[in-house]
Amino acid sequence: MSATGDARQTGVVIAAHRRHFEVLLQTGESIECLQKGRERQLACGDRVEVVRIAGGGAIERIAPRDTLIYRSDAFHEKLIAANATQIAGVVAPGLMLDEELIHRWMIAAEAEHCRFVVAANKRDLPEFVALTRRLSSVTRLGYPVVELAARHDVGPLIPLLSGQRSVLVGQSGMGKSTIINALAPSAATRTEEVSTSLRAGRHTTTATTLYPLPQLGEGTWIVDSPGMKAFGLAHVPPDVLEHAFVELRPLIGKCRFRDCRHDQEPGCAVQDAVACGEVQPFRLALLHRLIRESAGVRSPVV
Repeated sequence: MSATGDARQTGVVIAAHRRHFEVLLQTGESIECLQKGRERQLACGDRVEVVRIAGGGAIERIAPRDTLIYRSDAFHEKLIAANATQIAGVVAPGLMLDEELIHRWMIAAEAEHCRFVVAANKRDLPEFVALTRRLSSVTRLGYPVVELAARHDVGPLIPLLSGQRSVLVGQSGMGKSTIINALAPSAATRTEEVSTSLRAGRHTTTATTLYPLPQLGEGTWIVDSPGMKAFGLAHVPPDVLEHAFVELRPLIGKCRFRDCRHDQEPGCAVQDAVACGEVQPFRLALLHRLIRESAGVRSPVV
């Protein structure tokens, strides 16, 4: 791998498959790149410096990240996006909707100090009224829930995307691809081209891809992630998890015991809040579950 003599150029990773990446340069050109060395795993949204080589480019430097959105369990890690400012969860009516998954996205956002919003899609369906009731736990916590029918109009979502670097997450069939195609009309064509060049397959939901949205403000982009059935947060330390529950923040430090686990301890401010209806019981149960997942398996991404 030898450089062609060009000076370093800066850009952002917009597609990734193993050690093959597509980088959008500041000049507006996109090139396929290889990564020199194994400094760290790369994700869409990573800011990089590349040099030209025969057939494309080589990534020589990765800039420090502001945020990193990824999911993990005891055995695997899956990077989704670097330098995002917002997670947007897409949901739609149906029995397959996993409500805990929504709250896991929420916790992932809070752990990285990102905004969190929900796009409630398919409001033109009769079952949508039932969906809004199921999302009451989200609105109760103060998070925006935007109602839309993406096949007809994504306009209601645009104010929340403008000026943000967003990660779009959701289960399969919720309408993420419809939203992406409406926001970035060339998305379907470009996804096929990227998938072919990076050997990631041709199905639009098999790879994570970043789409610039300059019409919504300078630096605005959105990352489309594959449909997911699980969102592990084993990498998040227990003390960070506790602060990621917005309703628990005013209660932290007010328990009788400094090392309170908010379980059966006397004088627990969190348990008292549950008893008073200020904290939803399933949220505390989720905290306990996430802490158990986190115990003993945490390792930083390098």
